[in-house]
Amino acid sequence: MAGKKGAGQGLAAALLAALAATALPAQVKPEAETDMEPPLVVAVLAHPDDELPMSAALAALARQGSFVRIVHATPGDAGPGFSGLPKGEALGTMRRAEAECAGKALGVAEVVNLGFGDGKLADHVRDGALAKALFDHVAAADLVLTWGPDGGYGHADHRLVSAIATQIAQSAPEGDRPRVLYVGLPAGSTASLPPLADWAVTDPALLTTGIAYTREDVAAASKAAQCHVTQFDPATRAGMAAAFDATIWKGKVHFRPAF
Repeated sequence: MAGKKGAGQGLAAALLAALAATALPAQVKPEAETDMEPPLVVAVLAHPDDELPMSAALAALARQGSFVRIVHATPGDAGPGFSGLPKGEALGTMRRAEAECAGKALGVAEVVNLGFGDGKLADHVRDGALAKALFDHVAAADLVLTWGPDGGYGHADHRLVSAIATQIAQSAPEGDRPRVLYVGLPAGSTASLPPLADWAVTDPALLTTGIAYTREDVAAASKAAQCHVTQFDPATRAGMAAAFDATIWKGKVHFRPAF
């Protein structure tokens, strides 16, 4: 399992320096560093399918050699989506499988589900269980990708996962603190996408970090969307990545630094 401790620090620093630019170039490992651990990128999210708004970035980072882990706090057992299935364990089991399928499509190294009840994360903020479960994932990371404070469209679980991941990162001492980036939709980019009409947008001036991707990464993102059969109808699954590429991402997935 990759991490930022030890010999991987040099390459991790190179990744974070590259992310400070407006686009992330392909990584080139110097010959002397080929035996170093790859940077650990952790996407901290609430439910299976939450990775889709940043999916091209995850595919790009994995393709470029980062060890990418997606952590879902819940199996999404309360969200029937397109399926209309009743809430509960059976739906959660299906969505876990969909998440694994999407992770393979994106080329990520690991997909982890913490197993908390969908819609019940507030209970586990109060008792500290969510922070405890996320701590090792966030503390070991070089880069954490998560929702912004808006939670995309105000979803409470999205907001709570973002807040706890940020809390863990900001408690780390300088020099050992992972970088935290919030995915964002630039203001004005969602006008042609009615399904996103109620989503929060961010002033583009705040979205100072972009993770560039290739056509290969868009294809991977499209394949990942196809995995989430319980959540989206076939037409939406088929067109989602292309719509994000053409209207929102436009060559790079947009993020803003947490601090």
